[in-house]
Amino acid sequence: MTSIPTVRPSFFERFPRQILGLIALVCVGMLAFGLYLQHVVGLEPCPMCIVQRYALIVVALVAGISAFLRSRTALWSGVGVMAGFAVFGAGVAARQSWLQWYPPEIMSCGRDFFGMIESFPLRRAIPMIFRGSGDCSVIDWTFLGLSIANWSFLSFGAIALVAGALWIKRAPA
Repeated sequence: MTSIPTVRPSFFERFPRQILGLIALVCVGMLAFGLYLQHVVGLEPCPMCIVQRYALIVVALVAGISAFLRSRTALWSGVGVMAGFAVFGAGVAARQSWLQWYPPEIMSCGRDFFGMIESFPLRRAIPMIFRGSGDCSVIDWTFLGLSIANWSFLSFGAIALVAGALWIKRAPA
């Protein structure tokens, strides 16, 4: 007698909530490292860096919440929202990488911190400070030859690919 081979579910089908939890933890780690670079190393984030941080915060929150909700609809909706924000973050990081590789002759993404405090009233300066003051085309830090924007693009791209794999391999309802 021949037996019918059984198809084992893939890793993405068996552990979607654990994968989402891991993505949330990785995002929190990346945010912590960004804050370390800003407050300990002294690198000033540019406006594009701040937008990428917001996208990373949303990805972390959506992945974390989706991992804990018991509703399948919430789980797969969260995967879709997470993928959308990961693609958005990758797009911003790609644009910043482009600016770093081909810097325009006259471009600055923001003003310096002290210039804002001296030039504007406090109610206008605080939002400007929160938006970031570094130049988006300047490469201040590299690891293995890649800038922060390059690593951000790779990270967002990986998150989007994992979200796509989760979506494709999702277990039937």
